[in-house]
Amino acid sequence: MLKKWYAIILTIGALFFLSMSPAEARGKANNTHYVDVSAATLWTAPDLVREVDKPSAANPVDLRKWTTNMTYEDKLGLVGKLETQALYGSKVTVFEQRGNWVKVAVHNQPTPRNEQGYPGWMPKAQLVKGKNFENKLNQPFALVTSPTAWLYENKQFSKKFMEISFNTRLPVIKELTHEVLVVTPADGMKWLKKKDAAIYKSEKAIPAPTGQDIVNTGKKFLGLPYLWAGMSGFGFDCSGFTYTLYHANGIVIPRDSSVQAKHGTAVERKNLQAGDLLFFAYDQGKGKVHHVAVYIGDGKMIHSPNSSTHVRIDAIETSGYGEEYAGARRYIQ
Repeated sequence: MLKKWYAIILTIGALFFLSMSPAEARGKANNTHYVDVSAATLWTAPDLVREVDKPSAANPVDLRKWTTNMTYEDKLGLVGKLETQALYGSKVTVFEQRGNWVKVAVHNQPTPRNEQGYPGWMPKAQLVKGKNFENKLNQPFALVTSPTAWLYENKQFSKKFMEISFNTRLPVIKELTHEVLVVTPADGMKWLKKKDAAIYKSEKAIPAPTGQDIVNTGKKFLGLPYLWAGMSGFGFDCSGFTYTLYHANGIVIPRDSSVQAKHGTAVERKNLQAGDLLFFAYDQGKGKVHHVAVYIGDGKMIHSPNSSTHVRIDAIETSGYGEEYAGARRYIQ
C-alpha cells in the first residue's frame, strides 16, 4: 500500500512538472538545492533561533555542541517550533525566501502537507546548488551505516573535514580496501572510512530487509538523546527514528507518526512481528496518534520517547504507553 501511495505522489509531481511551460520548468529546476551541512534543521518559521540554537543554524553546524548544551527546558522549547531535519547532500526545493531564510521541501520525506516533500524554514547559507554533486548522483553511492562518521581531507584519515550522520548518501568516485572517495555538495572529494558505510549501485540495490534487520539497525542508537524533529545520528524524535530505520534499509515511509499509522498493512496485536511499527494515541488509544515505536518481540519495543530521555527498549505495557496502544502497521512485504 505504501508503494502505491508513494507512486501516486511521484506521478502527480511528474504530471505537474510536465504540465508547466518550458520557462516554468526551468524556474522550478533552478530552485533545486542540496544540503551543505551534516544535518540542516527546519523550523516552522524563520528567525526562531535562540542563542543556544546558533550552532545548529550556521555553516558548518556543530550539532554535538547544540544538543549537549541544551537543558531539558531548552529541549522542550523546541517542541512545535521545529519541523524536521535534512541530511548532508539531501535534495530540497526552495519555494520562498525571507531575508537569509528560505522555505524548502525536503525530497524523500513523504507528507500530505506538500507533494514535493517535507516543508520548513532553514538558513539559506546551509544550501548550495551543487551542480557537480548533482551530476554524480547517478553513480554508486556510499550509505553511512555508523551512527555518525567522519569525512576526511586525506586518504590517511589524519585531517578531519566534517562529521556526518547515519543514512547520509554520497556519490562514490573510488572504492579502495579501507577507504572510499566520495563527492560532497560543495567541497569537492573527501575520504570516508569504508567500515562506516555500505556501497550500492542504486537505491534499488539496497537489500530488502527483514523485520529483524530493522530492529538491529535501531539498536545502534540505544542511549542516543531524543531531539524534537531529529532525523540523524545526533538525535531523533519518535517518527524520525522509525523513518530513518526504514529509509536506511531501502524503504521510504511517511515522515510523521500520524501518517505512518495510515499506510503499510494493519497488523493485529496477536500477530506482531519484529520490525512492525506500533502506534500510540490520546484518549486511551482512540484519539490522535502521538507516538510510534518499533516492535522487537516478546512484548517489547525500541523507540525514541521524549525530550527527557533517549532511544531505549520498553515493554509495550509500560505506563503511559500500554493504555494508549492504537494498533500496528507492517511495511515489510
